[in-house]
Amino acid sequence: MGTFTESQIRRRALRKTGGYRQATTVLKEEVASSKARSSFDVFLSHSTSDAEIVLGVKGVLEDYGKTVYVDWLQDPQLDRPHVTAATAEVIRERMRQCKSLVYVHTKNSSASKWMPWELGYFDGFNRAVAILPVTEKGENFQGQEYLGIYPYIDEAPGRGSSDLLPWN
Repeated sequence: MGTFTESQIRRRALRKTGGYRQATTVLKEEVASSKARSSFDVFLSHSTSDAEIVLGVKGVLEDYGKTVYVDWLQDPQLDRPHVTAATAEVIRERMRQCKSLVYVHTKNSSASKWMPWELGYFDGFNRAVAILPVTEKGENFQGQEYLGIYPYIDEAPGRGSSDLLPWN
């Protein structure tokens, strides 16, 4: 399987930033236009340590015509570093507004308190779940054992194709 590489994803992020602005700034600017949206094609499960990778993956998915929910963008009031019932309820509600979940696996994923919970919760009510590994050099992906029960998204087959997500 050919995984997306960090350099590919960062280049995609660079196209959005124009090379001059921070990824987090561009992502926050995009929120203004999507704040009122009540449904999304993809819930992006990710580590908040990966802002530039999130921007790149969001761009790749948008290249395929997908609308993407990123929790700390659409709902910046959430207290992500702490697991609370209030934050969990907002995340549950947002997941119910999404058609699918893409779990962006990076070297930072294992430190996330939320990613395994998001994956399990979403899988429980909507089986449209896939793992998108982002590796340093396109090496074979060896994630946590439980990730192996889900389909993986590998390098995109080409712009405009709807084959990026395995359930389309």
